[in-house]
Order: sequence, then C-alpha cells, then structure tokens
Amino acid sequence: MHTRTTPTDMTTAEAGAGARSAASLLQILWLASPALPVGGFSYSEGLESAVDAGLVHDEASAAAWLTDQLHLGLARSDLAVVAMAIPAWRAGDLARINELNHWVLQTRETVEFRLQTEQMGRSLLEWSRQLGELGAGVFEQLQAAQLNPPTYPVACACAAASAQASVRDSLVGYAFGWAENLVQASIKSVPLGQSAGQRTLARLALEIPLAVDHALALPDDARQAFTPLLAILSARHETQYSRLFRS
Repeated sequence: MHTRTTPTDMTTAEAGAGARSAASLLQILWLASPALPVGGFSYSEGLESAVDAGLVHDEASAAAWLTDQLHLGLARSDLAVVAMAIPAWRAGDLARINELNHWVLQTRETVEFRLQTEQMGRSLLEWSRQLGELGAGVFEQLQAAQLNPPTYPVACACAAASAQASVRDSLVGYAFGWAENLVQASIKSVPLGQSAGQRTLARLALEIPLAVDHALALPDDARQAFTPLLAILSARHETQYSRLFRS
C-alpha cells in the first residue's frame, strides 16, 4: 500500500534534519572558538619572531604573512591531516590515526612547534574528559587510540568526527579558529588596532575556502610541512630575549 506523506510529516522531518544540522554546526563553532581551553591564544606560531626580525611591521605585512602561512603551511599540513583523520576516526581505523599522528610529530620543525601541538592535543583530551557524556565519546576514542601524545590536529579531528558535520565544514572551522588566534597575536605583537585586526581577519576569511579545497585535494604523498623561513624564525624565538608568546 502506498503511504502518502502529509505536509505535517514533512515539516517534522525537516525540523529534525535542521536541528541535527544546527547541532553539528554549533559543535564545529565550539571547536573553533578562542574560548576552547586548549591554550591556542598563548602561541603566535612564529609571528612574534617575524615582528622582532622586522618582517612584519604593519597591517599589510601582517595580513600578507598570515595569508602565506595559511596557504603554504596550514593548508598543506594540519588541514590536510584533519581532512584525512576525520573519516579515519569515523571508520575506527586506529592504524591510520596513529600514522597521521606520527607524521605530525615528526614534521614539526622546531622544539616549540612540537611542544605546541603536544600541549594543545593533551589539553583537548582533558577538555573532552571533563565534558563526560557531553563529549560524545571523544575522550574514550582518544584513549583507545593510545596516541602518545595526541597531536592537536588529530585530537581535534576526533572531536569534529563526533559532530557529524561535513569534513569541509570541519576544516573551515579549524582554519577560522587558527586565523582568529593568529590575528589576536598580531594585534598584540605588531601591534595592530582592533579595526586593523578585523580587516586582516576578513582577508583571511576570504582565503580560507581556497586553502580548505587545497587540503581536501592533497593525497598522502603531497602532504608536507616545509616552511624554512618560519622554521628559522621559530628556532630563533626559542631564545628570543623578550617574548609574549610560547611560539
């Protein structure tokens, strides 16, 4: 017998789908929020050293520096890892998860960059533990993977995987969270005014979809972490006399 769907039934179904979509979006926004207690605000990722070297000195140079870092660094490494780790978490492929985590650890070019991804990864693990049932099993998944230690991109991918948002939306959220932290770092270290910071963030927001598309298209053998000038500046930052940030 053919059953007809009434308008009321369709409205209920649509409302349910809309609620699930909204919940997924909110979880991604939560992960991207500077309020997430993982310590991202305490890192400049080489920017403070670039300011000390005179390479970044105003709004234009800060925007250009961060745009290059987005495309040449983040898109080809962390974003690509997150793109691969989300489906691996959803499939329960712990071998793949460990492989990606190991790659992140081995490709951090300085001590402070490695310490950053380890500290933020452990902090996200602790955040998920404190959430309990609200963490949607993220803590249990991270524990089961036995990552020692979990890196931030891989741990964040675990939390994003539980949100059931699309991989692309998850990467957009990750990239925007990175951009917001680095813009705040530029406001403090260049220094820039709030309006200049917002203009810089707007420019990065326009670039993020391109970076995400690049990351999604990268196969394993094209993923890389090769930013030699940034590595040199980070190494110098480890002994920089006066610092606001941990990297």
